[in-house]
Amino acid sequence: MTSSAPFVVRPAATADVRRIHELLEPFVQKRILLGKDLVVLYGSVQQFVVAEVDGEVIGCGALHVMWEDLAEIRTLIVHDDWLHHGVGRAIVEVLEDEARELGVSRLFCLTFEVDFFTRRGFAPIGEQVVDPDVYSQLVRSPDEGVAEFLDLAHVKPNTLGNTRMLKHL
Repeated sequence: MTSSAPFVVRPAATADVRRIHELLEPFVQKRILLGKDLVVLYGSVQQFVVAEVDGEVIGCGALHVMWEDLAEIRTLIVHDDWLHHGVGRAIVEVLEDEARELGVSRLFCLTFEVDFFTRRGFAPIGEQVVDPDVYSQLVRSPDEGVAEFLDLAHVKPNTLGNTRMLKHL
């Protein structure tokens, strides 16, 4: 992110959670993103970064580690007033840096925004992204995002129309 940007991207704090929830709700109503209860957002606040302008949160995104070499970018949201101003790109860049620092070499996303993620180096993927041993471990996760990554039958209604994408860091 350039220093001339009118916004900053920083780690989320608990004080940001209600605003993240507000940003998320319209996308939940449109069935674009999965809803998250406040308790879930508070419990995962350390996974989030937010974009902020003059003290107002205008965007967010989270990095969820799924396996030793694999993480997901999830809950990437930019307020409508700030679309096409580099906010989403800046959030993704920060999350990619965090992934590298953690030792993650592959990033997954499930998205309707295929062009945006393609410009960031992601590519659509098929079914087999992890080997059978890792699959057998991941399938035990209670996390809905992991179930979406694995394309399990019980989450199919959540993923309709979405594209599963992967980037090698």
